Amino acid sequence: MNEKKTTIMLVEDDEKLAEATKEYLERNQFDVSIEYRGDLAVERILKEKPDFVILDYMLPYKDGKTICKELRPQFNNPIIIVTAHEDEVDEIVTLEIGVDDYLVKPIKPRNLLARITNLLNRYERIAAEASQETTVKSDCQGSLQIDIQKRIAIVDGRVVNLTSCEFDLLSYFFANQGVILTREEIYRQMRGIEWDGADRSIDLRVSRLRNKIDDNGKSPRFIKSVRGTGYMLVSQN
Repeated sequence: MNEKKTTIMLVEDDEKLAEATKEYLERNQFDVSIEYRGDLAVERILKEKPDFVILDYMLPYKDGKTICKELRPQFNNPIIIVTAHEDEVDEIVTLEIGVDDYLVKPIKPRNLLARITNLLNRYERIAAEASQETTVKSDCQGSLQIDIQKRIAIVDGRVVNLTSCEFDLLSYFFANQGVILTREEIYRQMRGIEWDGADRSIDLRVSRLRNKIDDNGKSPRFIKSVRGTGYMLVSQN
């Protein structure tokens, strides 16, 4: 019996580029479908539930940013945004809309393939690690839990929907609760590349996650700051 292929939904209005990308990815053992219209993308993605989405930023009828914002509350698999202009999307935008990565056209096929493979491996690794430790209790003020299957957090009994990046970050903390994680380690885990020492996106990611789980940065219950080093999820095991 053949192993089930990873499914990819490519949302791209450039038919020639879309077909070339589809052909390349299918040669590399992916099952690829194409949607050319932005206004049809959300409904189709939620219906077909692909393992991965490649989303053009500029699309007819509805742009990629809007599509991703509508998708994220209901779709937890990896999303890459592709843009023709670097100033249209950056690290801050990806955090705001829940995109896992972005690429600027023209895209080298091998680069796209590497990004897809890295993200799929990262999702699989984080899920496996987090499944070993799915719950951490804080003090009497409340508790924090994560649901691996639904990819949500539960804070004091209240369900909190997280973006894909936020959930991956929290899952990584859960897999290493009680352990101080450096910014370098977190950056490598989240982005798959080495930290340059100047990028502050990790601090921004942690700040946004804290806001979602009601974790006051000045007096945190869950994620502690370790000055000059990084962060630690408090363990009560």
